[in-house]
Amino acid sequence: MSLSTTIKSIQDIMRKDDGVDGDAQRLGQLTWMLFLKVFDQREEEWEDDDPAYVSPIPERFRWRNWAAYRTDAQGKKKPQIAGSEVIPFVTDMFNTLKNDLDGSKGPQHLVIKQVFEDANNYMKSGTLMLSVIEKLEDAIDFHDFKTRSSLGDVYEQMLNDLRGAGNAGEFYTPRAITSFMVAQVNPSLAKRETVLDPACGTGGFLTAAIDHFRNQLSNKSGADDKRAIEELIRGIEKKQLPHLLCTTNMLLHGIDVPSQIEHRNTLGRPWNDWRAHEKVDCLITNPPFGGYEDDGVGADFPSDLRTRETADMFITLIIKKLLKENGRAAVVLPDGFLFGDGIKGQLKRLLLRECNLHTIVRLPKGVFAPYTTIKTNLLFFTKGAMVDDGSDHFHTETIWFYEHQYPAGYKSYSKTKPIRLEEFKPLQEWWGSEDNDFADREPSEFAFRIDFKAKREAAEAAAKPHWQRAEALNNEAVALEGEMRALRTSLTGTTNAQHRRVVEGEIAAIRDQAETKRSQARDAQAVGDRLYWPIYNLDLKNPDAPDQESHDPDVLLEKYAALLSQIQETQNQLKSELGAALAHHVLGEAV
Repeated sequence: MSLSTTIKSIQDIMRKDDGVDGDAQRLGQLTWMLFLKVFDQREEEWEDDDPAYVSPIPERFRWRNWAAYRTDAQGKKKPQIAGSEVIPFVTDMFNTLKNDLDGSKGPQHLVIKQVFEDANNYMKSGTLMLSVIEKLEDAIDFHDFKTRSSLGDVYEQMLNDLRGAGNAGEFYTPRAITSFMVAQVNPSLAKRETVLDPACGTGGFLTAAIDHFRNQLSNKSGADDKRAIEELIRGIEKKQLPHLLCTTNMLLHGIDVPSQIEHRNTLGRPWNDWRAHEKVDCLITNPPFGGYEDDGVGADFPSDLRTRETADMFITLIIKKLLKENGRAAVVLPDGFLFGDGIKGQLKRLLLRECNLHTIVRLPKGVFAPYTTIKTNLLFFTKGAMVDDGSDHFHTETIWFYEHQYPAGYKSYSKTKPIRLEEFKPLQEWWGSEDNDFADREPSEFAFRIDFKAKREAAEAAAKPHWQRAEALNNEAVALEGEMRALRTSLTGTTNAQHRRVVEGEIAAIRDQAETKRSQARDAQAVGDRLYWPIYNLDLKNPDAPDQESHDPDVLLEKYAALLSQIQETQNQLKSELGAALAHHVLGEAV
């Protein structure tokens, strides 16, 4: 029986249990059981290497001593524990591992404690649980490399059962994407470069980084190089279930003590608690997008970057707190980040000012199906060194765009036709090197670049007179408001009613002048902003690519919606200008 068939049969068994309600609980139930079995089989390897090895799990709760089936004298496999005793035993085990295990005794103890702190046993039938264990025993042997390597497919199958975006869509990234992003960031084992995923989910990027490091080992590599891999991998995951999956995944990938996989909310950590020594050389992540953090989370972020949208918060944190100078990052972000304004415009300005955003890979629809149909992009950037010359220095001067194409015959990706790593070969051949500022890259029908520096300087030159006028008008308003305060002060103690009326009239006239100045300043600022901020719309198409007429209903609906929006915007502008003209005409007649 194949591994995927085994998982399906296990899920069918769990459906018969009154305590397991829905796919999320089935996945949670299966995951802690998988963890215990994986950990026990890894312990067999550690015991072979070190006869003095002592398990952090109390002896009677080790998988081998209660769950593993034993062969009797007739060669028949039997459970070690009666069905009626299973549930009370598991309850006792959970209480012990959650509450009595001392995490301060060592990293392994802490990992076990963290795994079971938020895990739950949902099954109520001991007999059905033994049936699940029997299936696991028969089909899953993690000493077998094929089983280990196929566990990612098992996770994908289980996660496909969870179609809600809040459960699955935020923590599964196709293996082709994780491998490509890690390869292009290219963390170096020789340089001991640290790799962080601050929203690591089940650990797809981290396992790709482990494989990337191991591919750098050679016959000359020593034990220090192999041990270093474990120390260079870091992950943080907010939710219990993906954290448990990630921890299990790390064990399967040879990380003996995955204590660097922290179970906490990256965004919930106070802004000033982050320390410089925690910054990393390489950061690769697919942060959850479209969701919002609870009130209070991120309240201590800088005021001009404050938001509750998760992906936006992660970008702020990556740039300001997580990435070293000259550190490299690759981040998955939706189209909305590219064309969004307001806080997203501020974030893009921060990104382009403090980092070199050298490449945006635009992915077609369906890459993340079935979790979402939203189009996504891969952003590659390098944190720039600080410049203290007093200028508003930008590290991004040129941005390259590469539009990834569907393979021949594809109209979209799907579960049966996912994106494949070999599709990225043309992009990798085109990529070049950041060492020479990607001088070898050539534009094509799929690749183009924008001279962001030229666009920015032109926009600043056009906007600057209006901003200067706004500043001058605000200064004049400030001076007038000072005159008002002085006149009010002069009235202190005045009993002459006529004099008070004269001064109050002067104050009212000056107030009108000040309000007019403020209004004119806002208008001038708005004109300057309209000339400047559009440069941060990065939702750009290749100007040299031939126009292709699409008959995809979704694409046509998007175009129709965009056209309606443009018509509405034009109507609003006409109404505004007509209203202003009429008001001016009426005012002129009144005068």
